[in-house]
Amino acid sequence: MENLKAGKNEVTFKSFGVDLAGDLYLPEGFDQTKKYKAIVGASPFPQVKDQIPATYGPEMARRGFIYLGFDYLGMGDSPALPREFKKSRYMFRLIENTWDAVSYLGTLPFVEEIEGLGVCQGGSIIASAAVTDHRIKKIATVSGMMAADGFQWLGREVTDPQIAAANASMQKQYETGEPDYVAPFGLNDEQSREEFVEAAAFPEMAGETYDYYGRDGVKGPKAVKNFSNMHIGDQAMQSLISIGEAYADKIVQPTLVVYGTNASTALCSTGFIEKLTNDPEVLAIDEFSHVDFYYKPEAVKVSTDAVAEFFNR
Repeated sequence: MENLKAGKNEVTFKSFGVDLAGDLYLPEGFDQTKKYKAIVGASPFPQVKDQIPATYGPEMARRGFIYLGFDYLGMGDSPALPREFKKSRYMFRLIENTWDAVSYLGTLPFVEEIEGLGVCQGGSIIASAAVTDHRIKKIATVSGMMAADGFQWLGREVTDPQIAAANASMQKQYETGEPDYVAPFGLNDEQSREEFVEAAAFPEMAGETYDYYGRDGVKGPKAVKNFSNMHIGDQAMQSLISIGEAYADKIVQPTLVVYGTNASTALCSTGFIEKLTNDPEVLAIDEFSHVDFYYKPEAVKVSTDAVAEFFNR
């Protein structure tokens, strides 16, 4: 701990008995004898810490916060459990990893309060963790996929085949002992933008998704080490279940919800807002899409300014 410095620090913390890899961002002029508010960051599916956390971490540190971004169990630089497979981002484990991240921050003597910040699926993770973890004092979501996504906004004609494929993948992995990797969004690591958009049901969303995640995207597999669009094939069995959305009325912490009104995923934020009973604050913005909040400077400034003001209140 004596080697911590302002900026990014590589750290590890225990979860499920293994060391998860994290980046701890500390503000300019960091002084271990002072007290700071700390943020546990939760990233979109299927991201690693060099994506959203590497964008939001420095921004929140510039605003005076400590920010912890990390690779969930089996993702990026964090190991899978023995005899399990990498790229297995399972929802229930994400919640427990988040609780352990909070515990880690709680061991740091310069942390006086812990907040939760989730982007996209990270919003659902933070909300789910906060239902019963009141060590998290406030939560904020940005472009939050707060609903059980497919059930809420895709319909059973889409989710039933997803579930059937996930069930088959789980059985295959159990019988063979080998990982079954798929491209859950139809985007693999080799496609061009034209190929992906042409095959997509929603071309506009596909275009912005590719610009971030695609082979040639700003945070795609060529740009970010240890990231892949390929993922364990049974993940839909858990990712379609959202504790945060189902228990929204049980969340007691002050809550801020930031989203783009014209984003195709806006329903996942508005549906969550309707279920909250804690008088949430809402920042609904017309000019930014879902993915804009991942990395575009003007959108990230709006969201991080709003989150900093909310957490500092």
